[in-house]
Amino acid sequence: MENQFVKMQNINAIVQTHGPKLIIGLVILILGILLTKWIVKFLKNMLGKFIEKDSTVSIICNSTGIILLAFVITASGVEIGAKPGPMISFLMIVCLVAIGIIIIFRPLMPTLPFKVGNTVKAGNILGRIESTTILNTQLKTFDGKTFFVPNRQILNEVVINYHFTETRRVKINVCIRYDQDLMKAKQVFEALMTEDSRVLRKPPPVVFVLNLSPMGVELGGRCWVKNRSFWVTKCELLEKTKFRFDSAGILFAYPQLDIHHYNNGSLPQMTSNDVYHPHSDAKAVEE
Repeated sequence: MENQFVKMQNINAIVQTHGPKLIIGLVILILGILLTKWIVKFLKNMLGKFIEKDSTVSIICNSTGIILLAFVITASGVEIGAKPGPMISFLMIVCLVAIGIIIIFRPLMPTLPFKVGNTVKAGNILGRIESTTILNTQLKTFDGKTFFVPNRQILNEVVINYHFTETRRVKINVCIRYDQDLMKAKQVFEALMTEDSRVLRKPPPVVFVLNLSPMGVELGGRCWVKNRSFWVTKCELLEKTKFRFDSAGILFAYPQLDIHHYNNGSLPQMTSNDVYHPHSDAKAVEE
């Protein structure tokens, strides 16, 4: 009982003697870490405006963060009562080793091909990156589902990142009948893309004849838009194509079968004025 009382007195004496220093040292450590994080974040945003390579920005910011953190730990330790000489020497060695590892080995380390906020397609999952950790990536699809995908699986899959370029090409394919005015259809198709304010002028919208299929003439409209407006623009251009072709009297092709019935017992001779439809299978039925 007496021994415990002596121990309590010793602890009380230590707290009274070193307690304020411990509290001040802890406050310095916490505030220093928060300030270091803010400085690194601010530096990253500033350097991102002038340096294009993310790897270079990351190396500079991480090195700065390590040096600042070393100063914070040193200041906290000195306030508690540690000798500054050995502590500074030790922390400087640790900082140099850490910075050397970052500069030399960081380019050799595998990195994820996206960052938070990017819209990507990893495997069969299309969505927006919510967060990343060492083990997995949180990805939210556009129908509200949240997936936690292991990073090792992402590194083994083909990943499409739609934010590597600012623009994206819209592809709209339609098929018209063979008896329709091809040049008129191309002009109408190109005009509706050119009139849309979201469609970029360079490169300009173009319309190609993709194929002469059994159903009809396949046309392909191609134009470029900003990534953020790709989906809405494509959907609205599809709608405009249907309405514009209907108002212009251009008929879309569809699968059908034409049967030609002759009563004379013989097939007529084809002339240049006859209209032939490659999209139909013609049969002659003799009576």
